[in-house]
Amino acid sequence: MPELSRRRRLLVLAICCMSLLIVSLDNTILNVALPSIQHELHASVSGMQWTIDAYTLVLAALLMLAGSTADRLGRRRIFLIGLVVFAVGSLLCSLAPGLEWLVVFRMVQAVGGSMLNPVAMSIITNTFTEPRERARAIGVWGGVVGISMAAGPVIGGLLVQTVGWRSIFWINVPIGALAFFLTLRYVQESRAPRPRRVDPVGQLLVIALLGSLTYAIIEAPDAGWVSPEIVTFVLVALASLVGLIAYERRRREPLIDLRFFHSAPFSGATIVAVCAFAALAGFLFINTLYLQNIRGLSALGAGLYMLPMAGMTLVFAPLSGRLVGSRGPRLSLLLAGAAMGASGLLFAAFDAQSTNPLLFTGYVLFGIGFGLVNAPITNTAVSGMPRTQAGVAAAVASTSRQIGQSLGVAVIGAVLAGGAHATATADAFLAAGRPAWWIIAGCGAAVLLLGALTTGRWAKATADRTAALFDEEEQGQRAAGARS
Repeated sequence: MPELSRRRRLLVLAICCMSLLIVSLDNTILNVALPSIQHELHASVSGMQWTIDAYTLVLAALLMLAGSTADRLGRRRIFLIGLVVFAVGSLLCSLAPGLEWLVVFRMVQAVGGSMLNPVAMSIITNTFTEPRERARAIGVWGGVVGISMAAGPVIGGLLVQTVGWRSIFWINVPIGALAFFLTLRYVQESRAPRPRRVDPVGQLLVIALLGSLTYAIIEAPDAGWVSPEIVTFVLVALASLVGLIAYERRRREPLIDLRFFHSAPFSGATIVAVCAFAALAGFLFINTLYLQNIRGLSALGAGLYMLPMAGMTLVFAPLSGRLVGSRGPRLSLLLAGAAMGASGLLFAAFDAQSTNPLLFTGYVLFGIGFGLVNAPITNTAVSGMPRTQAGVAAAVASTSRQIGQSLGVAVIGAVLAGGAHATATADAFLAAGRPAWWIIAGCGAAVLLLGALTTGRWAKATADRTAALFDEEEQGQRAAGARS
């Protein structure tokens, strides 16, 4: 692929960010609309969880497949298909006659979404090849999450309050159409020099693992943790995990190359992504229910209340990108973990909901932490990897984010549902939510600890050895191809 001018590279970045915007907007807008959906469709807490997790589960399960398919058939082609499927899925969601249909149409959305973010990230990493420039581009990419968090609750609240919750899905259509046109016009087609083979067995095992685990967590409060149904799904999840590890280790071109995890920074970035996005999903889920069901705010009012968090994410995400580009990921991760952990602690131990100053302080701290964490996740995942492996590494990082969101909603929702009549009164809700806030604080502490452990000299040495391993394998394959 010929070298692009700086202006053209920035335009490609803007187009890719549009795909992230519609996917991120969809999540933040949906959170604000949950109480309205719950009321109109007569949904339980687990029903609301499935509205979110049906999307994130399918997305997480298909991201790796979408990435490898894009490497083989063309990244621009798959990106365009993803935009169309996502827009169609959004329209179907707006027409859903009941909760079950809404969950199904959210899964259609997810099929399209799986073709957007990892493919867009692969396009970005192959467009911005200079490490510092790439880190800044990823920082801008992370800033789009902040924009969606800032705009999503307000736009969603306004739409829910004036038109109804179904209108929140309409906004994806014009943005998707614009991104489609610009992609056709300005984004060059690209493929991996040696695309990976399809791994159907690994794909099915991933789907079985994520689906059974999430089902067990969401449905356990109603069915009981020791019920035959939940025990069966837990056993299926464990068997799928064991089978996945055993099968992928023997496969020549696995869906998930376990050798990536020989790199401490890559392993750390993967776990950090799960923890950070679990905290975000849980934070949004519990706050939306609290602000609307307990405080009695409208959807728009709840969106405006959460603006301090969204605004901080918007400000600190690009700053984190620059910080990572100039000083590496360590400082961003340490500050992110400390801020997110402090926010969770404020709610868990000091009842931040009791007064608005404490509430907004908790929101600001969480927004700062989440704004700082996104850029080092992606940068750490792809840095040190050969360019041919950057797309796969980015897809694993994206998958980890979605797994984190699924688990965050599942676990936090299960904690709330486990409290007796958790949404009936303010005291009952706060009591049921306190363990959830401790979980969010623990996620922040994990980010802090992993940031310290996986960014030092020892960690960098493991990344260098892993990259050298892939380089040697690639050179050997090229030599074998030349001889043949």
